[in-house]
Amino acid sequence: MASEMEKPARPPRPPWWRSLGPALITACVVFGPGSLLISSNVGANYRYELIWLLLLTGLLMGTFTTMGARIGVVGGATPCTLVAARLGRPAAAVIGITLSLTCTAFQFSNNLALGAAAGAFLPKAAVPWVLVVVNGLIIGFLFFSKEIYRTVERLMKVMVGVILLCFLINLVLARPNLLQVVQGFIPSIPDAVSLGVPQKVGGSIEDPMILIASLLGTTFSVAGAFFQGNLVRERNWTIDDYRSGVGDAIAGVSVLTLVSMIIMVTAGTVILGKPADDIGTLALSLEPLLGTAAYTMFVIGLLAVAMNPFLINAMIGGSILADGIGKPARLNERWPRIFTIAVMLIGMVVAMLALRTGQKPVNLIIFGQALTVLGNPLMAAAMLWLANRKDVMGERRNRLPVNILGGIGFLLVLLMALRVLWRIVLQLS
Repeated sequence: MASEMEKPARPPRPPWWRSLGPALITACVVFGPGSLLISSNVGANYRYELIWLLLLTGLLMGTFTTMGARIGVVGGATPCTLVAARLGRPAAAVIGITLSLTCTAFQFSNNLALGAAAGAFLPKAAVPWVLVVVNGLIIGFLFFSKEIYRTVERLMKVMVGVILLCFLINLVLARPNLLQVVQGFIPSIPDAVSLGVPQKVGGSIEDPMILIASLLGTTFSVAGAFFQGNLVRERNWTIDDYRSGVGDAIAGVSVLTLVSMIIMVTAGTVILGKPADDIGTLALSLEPLLGTAAYTMFVIGLLAVAMNPFLINAMIGGSILADGIGKPARLNERWPRIFTIAVMLIGMVVAMLALRTGQKPVNLIIFGQALTVLGNPLMAAAMLWLANRKDVMGERRNRLPVNILGGIGFLLVLLMALRVLWRIVLQLS
């Protein structure tokens, strides 16, 4: 198939910052308010000792994101379309449904995080209305926007710039110990980390690795990497865009990893030993230490983070579900919009019901983020299978180093999925 897409030379591509859309969209959906809270709590609990784990997950995320871009560009179709052509429509439908459910779990977490942030500044009774208004405005955008992808791409470029600038300023003002930060790049297990499995104690579930599992789930999103194949088709990239597509994917993952690292180091410097119960508490805890100006920058960045994944995550779930069942998958089409709205509404309603239980939002958010790993093994296996097929990739099949990293990534998400599944079994028992 790769040979069929060879075309005459095209005009030079535009400057690099104009072609970063797919990569930054992937970074935005992975890095949301839940990621902010989890990265902050990892830093507050373990200081800089798990920076190496963040880099490892960033490397694995980069491997799968570039793989997704190559599949979409070289294969000449979306991943679900390629699966349907070789294994049948039911196989593609299973992938589409699984990914849509994963995005719904992530959407639940996004709504909880926005509610937690709103709850720090508004009366508790107003929080549900904030969720309704935000979701309503985004649904209105889906109904009336004619160019969804282009609008979202431009918005995300601005948002990512704001996030990076705000948190970078806070990091500089926090003045971390650079030597200790460098030591965090050396793999080690913090003394406070237990490698045990979830257990039921006194009617409640104790999972010593839930925070680390959530960190892996937020920085290594196979769903986001899988969607990269759809995004490059959305922009009609061909084989001529192959190298640029891979470069964009690497850029997006680098932004994601850098922002997560900045937040982890800042929290490890400023609020070590004082993990925040919610995003609002985290913001307020930084004010006396970083000053009013830094606090203002943090709040601006927080708002950008909170809005980033709301639409994009739902768009992934909606468009992949449409693609999986054989409907047109472009974001401007009818079925992707309908399914996107469904993902948003389910995530909002479940979050509102969860908030009524009275549990701390941070616990619900972390659990919601951990749930997103359940569908990752299936999507990782599908991507590795497609990327190694000669009839899909031609001479651009995965090389040995990529397959080694891909295999490590698959085993990691499989182990994390088994942990989450065991935790769910304990809760239901």
